[in-house]
Amino acid sequence: MKYLANALLILCLLAASCEAKGLGRRVRAALRAPRRIAPRRDPNEKVFNVLQYGAKPGGKQDSALSFIRAWRAACNYRGTARLLIPRATFLIGATIFQGPCLGPVPIKVQIAGTLKAVADPSMYEEDFWILFEKINGLLVTGTGTVDGQGNAVWKYNDGGSRFPSSIKFNHVVNGIIRQITSVNPMGFHISIVLSQNIRAKHLHITAPAMSPNTDGIHISQSSVVKVSRSVISTGDDCVAIIQGSTDVSIKKVTCGPGHGFSVGSLGKYPDEKDVRGVVVTNCTLRNADNGVRIKTWGGSPPSQASNILFQDIIMDNVKRPIIIDQTYGSKSNSPSRVKISDVRYINIRGTSASAVGVDLMCSKTVPCEKLYFSNINLKYYGQKKLPFTSTCTNAKVNYAGYQFPPPCR
Repeated sequence: MKYLANALLILCLLAASCEAKGLGRRVRAALRAPRRIAPRRDPNEKVFNVLQYGAKPGGKQDSALSFIRAWRAACNYRGTARLLIPRATFLIGATIFQGPCLGPVPIKVQIAGTLKAVADPSMYEEDFWILFEKINGLLVTGTGTVDGQGNAVWKYNDGGSRFPSSIKFNHVVNGIIRQITSVNPMGFHISIVLSQNIRAKHLHITAPAMSPNTDGIHISQSSVVKVSRSVISTGDDCVAIIQGSTDVSIKKVTCGPGHGFSVGSLGKYPDEKDVRGVVVTNCTLRNADNGVRIKTWGGSPPSQASNILFQDIIMDNVKRPIIIDQTYGSKSNSPSRVKISDVRYINIRGTSASAVGVDLMCSKTVPCEKLYFSNINLKYYGQKKLPFTSTCTNAKVNYAGYQFPPPCR
């Protein structure tokens, strides 16, 4: 018995020693691991909850006026302000959040709930549903959803109609929109107009492939706009960069379905301003109608699109991976007068759903100049066994590195 007791004592001591060592390892690991520190809220920040201004959850009653009242109170507050849309469903019609605001920048708009549009196009006198206007320093954030309920109105779109964008930035300087989900807009998901220094990131944008004119992010007459780390699936251009846009960056964005990343259309209206300084990098397109595209109207007034870079792009079953179309949208036989120059295509790879992988249809009046292709590696996976080709009209192209489809000669 004495020996048995000693053996049991030794086993207990060994077990305790092992447990202590394991505990020590866990403690040391915990000490080494970086601590997650919750973001600190400004103790002086005042929260303006739309519920306190009469907004009705449930999605049955139009709460637009309550939202506007809450915004005015936040915007006129001279301290740090945050407009809160809590976790609930709210129905709102046309809503304007207008500055300038009186407090320190940025003023914050936190969307935690779901916003549903009044699904009646006749209720919208202008081209927006939710407008942020004349604000210097704006942060729109949250985990909420903006639902344009476009599926109830798309059938009325005859091709010439202009339905309201779900979110529009107009004359916004130093703005951020992040972590928002946009679904089924009547028109564009997000429109950025006459704005400077805008960041759009971590967005999830979705609408059916057949939804009309539902651009994901539509940028016009704006400068220093950066779109990043977002997923866009929609019925029109994933990102459209149109007249007067300069210094625009699209990075780490997944597109598809949709009409790809488009510069244009350009030249539809008189006196359009030039587009320059566009960079699209590290992006992926899946099952899209187009990949990277520049499009201008035939018979257009003169303008320019220049200094454009498409680099490190993956195409997955894209119908027209690389395209310049200077006859877009017009029945005119007159050539486009939009001058396209200094466009670089570098490290573009993947699969094409059409037998023409590179299609450059430039203007005979102002031919494309300084087009540069380096390391293009596309493969044709169409249903028919056809030769995989490039076509070039009125285009001056330089090549370097690997080229497939074979370059124009």
